[in-house]
Amino acid sequence: MAACELCEEGGGEVLFRNEQLRIVLVDDAQYPGFCRVIWNAHVAEMTDLQPEQRSVLMRTVCQVETALREVMQPEKINLASLGNMVPHLHWHLIPRFSDDAHFPSPVWAAVQRQTADDILAQRRALLPALRTAIVRNANCSA
Repeated sequence: MAACELCEEGGGEVLFRNEQLRIVLVDDAQYPGFCRVIWNAHVAEMTDLQPEQRSVLMRTVCQVETALREVMQPEKINLASLGNMVPHLHWHLIPRFSDDAHFPSPVWAAVQRQTADDILAQRRALLPALRTAIVRNANCSA
């Protein structure tokens, strides 16, 4: 197997980790609150997991989405499990706002605007509360 960055590195600031998965906060200046749920074992697809494992993973994705909605209050949450560049099972959870750089297009589309620095600073100020909410939600089901 070629080197896998999600096997070798955390993938972001690790907020929660157990034997099966971890939840990380991605350091993305344009998207405060961008999280990933990463399956710890190196598998590429959802169907590589047993049904019970899939349930654990998706329950965790929903718990992170709940925390994002509660704290960040976005207009939309984008969920994606692409893995084209890193074929290691992980889900992206990205809070979206009508004033973000790419809205309404996906975050990998062409930039449409620059979000005001003060708005981004307000969103970054919510990150401590988001960390707390994610850990609380994850520990409730651990």
